[in-house]
Amino acid sequence: MAEADATGNLPFDLPDVDYEKYTNRQLVIIPIVVLALALAVIGVFYVLTGAPVQPGLAFTGGTELQITTADSAGGIESTFAAQDFDVESVQPIRSQENAYIVTFQSTDTGAIQEAAEGAGYDVDSIQGRSASFGAQSQSQAVLGLLAAFGGMAVLVFVLFRTFIPSIAVVASAFSDIVIPLALMNVFGMELTLGTVAALLMLIGYSVDSDLLLNNHILRRSGGFYESTYRAMRTGVTMTLTSIAAMTVMSIVAFLFGIPLLPAVGTVLVFGLVADLMNTYLLNVTLLRYYKYEGVAK
Repeated sequence: MAEADATGNLPFDLPDVDYEKYTNRQLVIIPIVVLALALAVIGVFYVLTGAPVQPGLAFTGGTELQITTADSAGGIESTFAAQDFDVESVQPIRSQENAYIVTFQSTDTGAIQEAAEGAGYDVDSIQGRSASFGAQSQSQAVLGLLAAFGGMAVLVFVLFRTFIPSIAVVASAFSDIVIPLALMNVFGMELTLGTVAALLMLIGYSVDSDLLLNNHILRRSGGFYESTYRAMRTGVTMTLTSIAAMTVMSIVAFLFGIPLLPAVGTVLVFGLVADLMNTYLLNVTLLRYYKYEGVAK
């Protein structure tokens, strides 16, 4: 997070948002529409595939094969297709020359290795995961997300003990999870153990920025807008710094062919950008309603 200089100013100026120019309905409509579109994308994908987001090998079961060959990705897929193996994906390993990771839905690792060696490929590694084990992992991942989100919601209600400020934090965190899931469908990203970890991290990021905002507005001295701008100085800087760090990590990991990290960083960037919108439009609007029109009036 950027630190203030001797005058209390940050190294860069944040744009001033004149919230007084906009009604609550005008401010809240943007995050609500984006959330509705995200839910629609997830719903359509669920109807078409039977899952809210495409599960990866860790959750469906299958085989992951790492090979070295001068053949192209298309040639590799054709080679295995000729032997009746359905290739799910062929991904080059950028840090190694002529190396690829090939995934299959089949769990017959012996037959796949035999087919690879018969085609003249050098098999560097092969690992399989049964469908039942993948289903168990998927159930555990879903339960983990639900437990983390539920625990966060309970803690928030205990901290504030009032409905609107608490629901503002929970709604913002919910949207911060749903929007990245929808974008994963749009960009064809699979749900893996790494992306599940990223979604769990987003719950923490979201609650951090929302609690910062709520504490400044509800528990510190100063008017509503003064407190909002004071919270934004820290919160926006913190989030933008995290977005920059995750973007750099994703690019570097992609260029060097580091598994998992590009997807993790991308999902975090999706969620952090959504968090800026949800915190400073959705959360601010609900808090303003609470302060001026709700029970705190």
